[in-house]
Amino acid sequence: MITERYTAADVEAAAAVLRRGGLLGIPTETVYGLGADGLNEDAVRRIFAAKGRPQDNPLILHIPEASWLERYCADIPAAAWVLAERFWPGPLTMILRRKPLVSDAVTAGLDTVGMRCPAHRLCRAIIAAADVPVAAPSGNTSGRPSPTNVADMLEDMDGKIDAIVDGGPCQVGVESTIIDLTAKPPRLLRPGGITLEELRDALGAVEVDQAVTRLMGKDEHPRAPGMKYRHYAPKAPVTVVRGDPAESAAYISSHAGEGSGVICFDEYAELFGVCIVETIGPAADKGEQARRVFDALRRFDSTGVKEIWSQCPDEEGIGLAVNNRLNKAAGFHIVDV
Repeated sequence: MITERYTAADVEAAAAVLRRGGLLGIPTETVYGLGADGLNEDAVRRIFAAKGRPQDNPLILHIPEASWLERYCADIPAAAWVLAERFWPGPLTMILRRKPLVSDAVTAGLDTVGMRCPAHRLCRAIIAAADVPVAAPSGNTSGRPSPTNVADMLEDMDGKIDAIVDGGPCQVGVESTIIDLTAKPPRLLRPGGITLEELRDALGAVEVDQAVTRLMGKDEHPRAPGMKYRHYAPKAPVTVVRGDPAESAAYISSHAGEGSGVICFDEYAELFGVCIVETIGPAADKGEQARRVFDALRRFDSTGVKEIWSQCPDEEGIGLAVNNRLNKAAGFHIVDV
């Protein structure tokens, strides 16, 4: 394993894994990714096999700088350069028209491709050294909570991939925001580290796709990762309780019991008696909730709980992303109080 204290030789060793068609666990500021040469169809197919990922779930191409957009994308709108100038490197993925060299294996047959320039310096260095775009979904078994540290990625991917780079804990904790720039007005497909409010400040009108707040139907085709399937889910079923924090805590306290797990804000941790409790930060600190939500969901798999109840922030700022991840983990089984 290449450690957090990397050298130029370490970067080259990781890049060589990608160039020869291997699978590489790579750190980003959002979550750890399972990377492969995005122009190598065989390598890309190995991503789907390692994750157990549905073939109609498209991947994102990661690049080290915005100028690489012109290598892989056609008809790039002015809005893309506005967003790249403001938010890249960073947790934002843009859906753009693809050029023919980007294969169907990456795009699930769509004529568009998701492009992202991650903020993690080590990640960008590896991509630049490999000199290929890196297709990289989150580095977890499909459907499980995404990994925000190298130990979580090892838990799911050890023995299935060629190497993992340890870049330390992820600073954002939820996957990148995805915005479709081929739609008019642009459409938010997945909330993440760049908020809806920030996108609207940069572009003006931005619509929110229905898949952000509901499950897609079986015949609907996802235009971006994470739209269609139940995601981020621990083994036990999850129920999300939305509303005023004190009221949601009281509701969970009255319904949970022995054998229950509870995800809650720090202020309410003492309310749940015999339950196994995972806190995700203060009710007012949505950034901390984003960093901790996947860790909380994942920890319950080692506890044997039969059900999980979760408090949920409101949808302002990055709370929309935390809300979305919890709702998807619950299969949109939601109680409003």
